Amino acid sequence: MNKHYNIIIAGAGGIAEAAGLMLMEWSKVTPSLFIGNRTLSNAQKLALWIEAGTEKECSVKAFHLQEEGISEEMKRILSAGDIILDCLPGSLAPKIARLAKEYQLHYANLTEYVAETDEIIEMAKNSKTGFVLQSGLAPGYVDILANGLFQQFCEDFKIDEVDKLEFKVGALTRHVVAPHYYGFTWSPVGVATEYVKTALALRDFKKTALPALSERAHIIIDGITYEEDLTSGGAADLPDALAGKVRSLDYKTLRYPGHYSWVEKQISGIENSDKISVLQEKMEVVVPYCEDDQIVLYAAVEGKDAAGTLRRREIAKRILPQKIGKYRLRAIQTTTAAPFLQAAQLLLESKMTGVILQSQIDPKKFLNGNFILPVYGDF
Repeated sequence: MNKHYNIIIAGAGGIAEAAGLMLMEWSKVTPSLFIGNRTLSNAQKLALWIEAGTEKECSVKAFHLQEEGISEEMKRILSAGDIILDCLPGSLAPKIARLAKEYQLHYANLTEYVAETDEIIEMAKNSKTGFVLQSGLAPGYVDILANGLFQQFCEDFKIDEVDKLEFKVGALTRHVVAPHYYGFTWSPVGVATEYVKTALALRDFKKTALPALSERAHIIIDGITYEEDLTSGGAADLPDALAGKVRSLDYKTLRYPGHYSWVEKQISGIENSDKISVLQEKMEVVVPYCEDDQIVLYAAVEGKDAAGTLRRREIAKRILPQKIGKYRLRAIQTTTAAPFLQAAQLLLESKMTGVILQSQIDPKKFLNGNFILPVYGDF
């Protein structure tokens, strides 16, 4: 951040941790932070954790983010704020977005939830402040990377449509064991949700809804074999933005071989209509949480150049845990928080208003931003 801002973080989990610490460490002008959570003690712990993790002079205040109603303390903080960074579960996103609109704050969130995103799009379309949605890793960074790859490919080869645009992310542990071949590195409900809800893609240039886990394949990245399959949410708004320009577009989640067949067995035994919560419960019984994580991501564009020669460009990255300030943050924390904060800076330092989706963000500027580069490297 290039000037002083009052930044409100809603939530006190792992991404809120990373966002708060990275704001302190990497902003040119240190902001004032307000950490709100329904459990005040968790917000207080996070405020102390951030203050202890940086050598910089900083102001971090905790407050009670009430589930119902608005306290006088909340009114004061919201009235003085410049932006809300929503790190709460996706189901709460419309509620926090309404607060942002009411108090004329900028707003950024992370959720891959489609229905909640659609609700905010309708709510905020005429807002006087900016709302960047789905601005984490996937959806988020990987969509901007894929769109940037597509734009550069078309520019270089003097074309306006391509055959394939594919982008994939895996939040993975370093090691796995049978039968699930997986370890939790982020929200179990988020994992269960993306395995159950419908995925959006382009097929024959048209936006298409496809069942999650319905197009499994293998891919080798840097000599390591992964499984890939369709999951919900990761494509963001690219199926709408690039319809008619890309014959086949999809987002897939990367896993180690054997994981998806195990998940299918768990889902096949669920008779309850609430598949997400039941799948989550089944997974949490046997799948461990792991701190030593890594992010593997891949994007590729393929099509014929103006002379008719088939071309393909690929980008692959593997991102490991990173020390920031006095702490070592997990890869999922830094890779999610970095684009989240870059989106926040975009809102605060531009005149953009209303809803801003991934396809509307300038890839070159964003992908070379001061929060992105230390985590992801060059575009």
